[in-house]
Amino acid sequence: MYVITGATGNTGKPITLALLAAGKKVRIITRNAEKAQELADKGAEVVEGNWGNAETLTQALKGATAAYLMIPPDMQAPDFFAHQKNFADAFATAIEASGLQYAVTLSSVGAHLPQKAGVVQGLQYMESRLNAIEKLNVLHLRASYFMENILGQIGLIKFAGVMGSPVKGNLKLGMVATKDIATVAATRLLALDFSGKSVQYILGSRDVTYDEIAAIAAPITGKENLPYVEMSYADFRNAMLQQWGASESAANCMCEFIESLNAGRVMEQAVRNNNSTTPTSIEDFMQTVFAYLYSAG
Repeated sequence: MYVITGATGNTGKPITLALLAAGKKVRIITRNAEKAQELADKGAEVVEGNWGNAETLTQALKGATAAYLMIPPDMQAPDFFAHQKNFADAFATAIEASGLQYAVTLSSVGAHLPQKAGVVQGLQYMESRLNAIEKLNVLHLRASYFMENILGQIGLIKFAGVMGSPVKGNLKLGMVATKDIATVAATRLLALDFSGKSVQYILGSRDVTYDEIAAIAAPITGKENLPYVEMSYADFRNAMLQQWGASESAANCMCEFIESLNAGRVMEQAVRNNNSTTPTSIEDFMQTVFAYLYSAG
């Protein structure tokens, strides 16, 4: 039996489908059983509840061989780190109570940083918390920047004719499609070929800059020129608060993370090799997912 958290999300759903297709028994935890109906129809056992609740998660993990654990982001959380810590503590409590032997977690680049990690500080805490469980074999998937995050630029492109964020335009970083993260997670869950405490980076097909992404997006959006603008942290923070409805804590954490990204700290341990490289290219993503949603909007 496999237990999947966040089973209706960008990584959890394809992981669940892959495990079911392989003939495995899968139990999913979801906050909305209605959204999980497709997975239930395919044979998944559905537990409706909050997997940040240790008691709920403990019951779900009973009898399971392995689990996929992820902390759902909540940009409206009054205390962003406390939100992450609550889930991490629930994971640890439930694992110890249930005797789970294998876990794959969704972590992030930057999770090695003991401080100034911003929105991934809680993932550093999660890794440390689970690594302290003696009998647990755990694999932390330190994924790089999601390609799907670029979709948040669509409104800015249509409104202002630019792309923008505080990330340096010429900063090279790995960008990964969430479907590729799911493929890696499902493969490792099926194989259970990890022991002790381990980390796998997932960095996309190649390193790319925002300047390059803007150039790729220009013809897709029908623009001769689509500049990428490096926003100030203050302007970005205000946009998060006023336009995205983020909490002050989440906005501050995001700015801190980007500061560390720009300084080179976030990616300093992320080594590109065969294991960390995934197939979906930024060009493919932009010409399919981005193009479809841009035209649909």
